[in-house]
Amino acid sequence: MSVMPSFVPSSDARPDCELCRSPGGRLIAQHGAWRVVRVEDADFPAFYRVIWQAHVAEWTDLDVAQQHECLGVVSAIERTLRAILAPTKINLASFGNVVPHLHWHVVARFDWDSHFPQPVWGTRQREVPEGAATRLACDLLLLDDAVRSALPPIGGGQPGAAAAKNP
Repeated sequence: MSVMPSFVPSSDARPDCELCRSPGGRLIAQHGAWRVVRVEDADFPAFYRVIWQAHVAEWTDLDVAQQHECLGVVSAIERTLRAILAPTKINLASFGNVVPHLHWHVVARFDWDSHFPQPVWGTRQREVPEGAATRLACDLLLLDDAVRSALPPIGGGQPGAAAAKNP
């Protein structure tokens, strides 16, 4: 397993913004314009966030190249989760109603999870004996490494081992 990067706030970090002042989850990778974290949620262990480093609130605050870079990261995570975990569905979302800092949620969902088919914030449908993480096809730290390895290198390009480096 690779060494975990350290969180470095953006130069325009706002002290009143949760995603400016803290990683927003278990930091998986941080690359200039964005970072990827895993949300530590017992019900949804394969829940990742892509957080745009600069404090912007809306998707259209990014230029087209930045939008492509951001969605490239979201797509790399989705492909990795699908390949390793074979989830029933992947949920993608960008809300920002509570934290108005641009970020995307990438959540692997399973027909056995506590809320399926409801959204993650919906009504619990069932208990998952022994916890959801035990039902995954992969250890979470190995999954984090796979996600990190799949991320595109800084400035775009193809996913690969270069993405595992922390600038």
